[in-house]
This record gives sequence, structure tokens and C-alpha cells, in this order.
Amino acid sequence: MREKEIYLAGGCFWGTEHFFKQIRGVTETEVGFANGHTANPTYKEVYTDQTGYAETVRIKYLPEQVSLEFLLQMFFKAIDPTSLNKQGHDEGTRYRTGVYYTDAADLAVIGKVFAEQQQLYSRPLAVERQPLESFYPAEEYHQDYLEKNPTGYCHLPRALFEFARQANATDKIISDKL
Repeated sequence: MREKEIYLAGGCFWGTEHFFKQIRGVTETEVGFANGHTANPTYKEVYTDQTGYAETVRIKYLPEQVSLEFLLQMFFKAIDPTSLNKQGHDEGTRYRTGVYYTDAADLAVIGKVFAEQQQLYSRPLAVERQPLESFYPAEEYHQDYLEKNPTGYCHLPRALFEFARQANATDKIISDKL
């Protein structure tokens, strides 16, 4: 089985990572910073919103178990795709939403999901769709943060994690938005 990867920015990376870890077929996650303009940024530097980075989760997955289309549909259930530089109570360019790809062959699927999602909203989507230019892992204390700190801050509703655990148990997307 060949693993693939996609990079998703969904606001604070703690909850986004935990959400995707629940999905069957996701084999590995790593939180970090994508598509900025400085080398080796630290969380403290990214937090200033001066580096151009977005808090992002690298997701490795097995396409035989979970499709990119499904992962992107789930991503849209975990964000407000019309909100610019804000998810939940978190504000700033580092909390922008985005889909960053490493394989141009994924563009057709990404475009399809974006088009379907746009039909659900009267305002334009504020989700970036770009090739991955750079990714730097965040410091170790940010990795698996909500596993290490189960009562830690998270902008996502806790019910969304259970939703993710069960969403592809029968290989179909659950259409109800939480």
C-alpha cells in the first residue's frame, strides 16, 4: 500500500490534527507551519503573523482505505470555509484555512470538492488552494497536543472527534453538519 499525503490548514492545528487522527486510513499526522517566507520558523515567530505561515497538519493516508475526496469533505466539516483568517476564537493569518498539495494529480479531486462546497455557500470560499511551498514541523510539545492534554484548548466541538471516528466506518460520508 502506497501512502499519500496532503497538508491541511484548518485554524489551530491542535484540534485539526486530533480530528484527522480519528479517521480510518490516516496513518500519520504532524503539525507544523506551511507556505511562509522565513526558514525554520518557531511557534513564537509564527504567532506574530509576520512570517506568512499557516498552522497546518501534514496528513499521511492510505488511499485504499480513505480517499482524498473523503478527507477534503471531512476538512470542510471541521472549518468555516467562508471565514478569512479566523476559525473559532482564533484570529490572524496563521489561522487561515488552506489545502496544500504535493501531487498535481490531486488537483482534479481538490477542484471537484471545492466546487461542490462552493455550491453550499452564498459567499465565496476563503480557503487557499495551493501547492505546498514549504513545511516546517512545529515544536514537539505541539505534536499530538490534545492526546497529551485531553482538556486542552480546542476550537473544534468535542463531538466532531466522534463524528470523525465514525464517518468512514461504512465508507460513506455522513452529510449532517455538526
